[in-house]
Amino acid sequence: MLLKRSLPRVRWKYWFKPWQQVDLLLFILPVALTVFGGVMIRSTELNQGLTDWWWHWLMGGIGLILAIFISRCRYENLIQWHWITYAITNASLIAVMLIGHSAKGAQRWISVAGFNVQPSEFAKIGLIITLAVMLHKRTASNLDNVTRALGITAVPWALVFLQPDLATSLVFGAIVLGMLYWANANPGWLILLVSPIFAAIFFGIHWPFSIALFGDFTLTPLGLLWSFAMGLLGFLTLPWRRYGLNGIGALSLNLLGGELGVFAWNHVLKEYQKDRLTVFVNPEHDPLGAGYHLIQSRIAIGAGEWWGWGLFKGPMTQLNFVPEQHTDFIFSAVGEEFGFIGCLVILFAFCLVCQRLLHIAQTSKDNFGSLLAIGVLSMIVFQMVVNIGMTVGLAPVAGIPLPWMSYGRSAMLKNFIALGLVESVANFRQRQKY
Repeated sequence: MLLKRSLPRVRWKYWFKPWQQVDLLLFILPVALTVFGGVMIRSTELNQGLTDWWWHWLMGGIGLILAIFISRCRYENLIQWHWITYAITNASLIAVMLIGHSAKGAQRWISVAGFNVQPSEFAKIGLIITLAVMLHKRTASNLDNVTRALGITAVPWALVFLQPDLATSLVFGAIVLGMLYWANANPGWLILLVSPIFAAIFFGIHWPFSIALFGDFTLTPLGLLWSFAMGLLGFLTLPWRRYGLNGIGALSLNLLGGELGVFAWNHVLKEYQKDRLTVFVNPEHDPLGAGYHLIQSRIAIGAGEWWGWGLFKGPMTQLNFVPEQHTDFIFSAVGEEFGFIGCLVILFAFCLVCQRLLHIAQTSKDNFGSLLAIGVLSMIVFQMVVNIGMTVGLAPVAGIPLPWMSYGRSAMLKNFIALGLVESVANFRQRQKY
């Protein structure tokens, strides 16, 4: 009798033994977000007869199966294939430029067996794997290794930027910065890396005492103050201190970055990209054009108040006042139908996901696994912050989906593949005994 009672327990352990070290909460939370995301997509399309919610769940199910399978495979095997992964990543991005399909001014999709695939989504995983391999061999504690990491990132970043896909190129930047920081890069170096972007913003703000040089080039008080501050930071953190060359170089880089930013603004960026970057400051300036998405999103979220109107009852959502609500603006549907409390629950779920990712990074048995987890964490955090920020007017409107909740087949598969990689790190945290 005792033997018979113990058999089911033994079988249960036998079947689940290959996954006994995985982080169950890290599986449960994304699945819950995916299910809830499908419900919200259904709400946004209730009166349109669309089936995007069904596709959302289907791709989530396929992604979950992939994640479970990947979590059973040893992540260390990726080390010997990382250059092939990197080559496939860049080849797919080049293929988009040659045979891809265009939509809304950008060429981002390739048709595969009747389905549109967005290679730039999967390129994020390819970049994470390649950087993790490189940085686990050589940490970012010296500038040579930092330069190598930036060089590896520059190729796919440029290919994505030329599509043009400014939003995804920013995600690449967040990934490399997060992984460099985890790989012991000097924080001052990371500030200097992004400093030309702020210099471009500050040089674009025209003050009464701005000095016009020639053409589009001007010197602004705020831009000059920022450049000199970065010069001081460069002097304190960079090598080559002889004759102050490090400080002069950092100063010159910011002056050049500021002027190039102004030039790019006037001659390189598309009009819709400019509108997305500026309209969040004053959306009422163009309420029927570039500011329409943001205005409608804020109205929907504000209308939800504390507890919301209830599922399938939000007037802004049901009457389709918020454009692209099933993709980039899915969070506005949550705010309207479930209110401030519902938004807090979603934010809490994402915070738990990030906490589990960070825990796996800290408990990984090697630097490679730790860097994989941090790369995925950087990607998820950046996309979450920008997406939610743009729906409430705290960030520029960008084509960045909310992980596991926004509709997007390529993005959904990418998120679950990334989840599977991190779960593999968790599953094989125990060192083998020889």
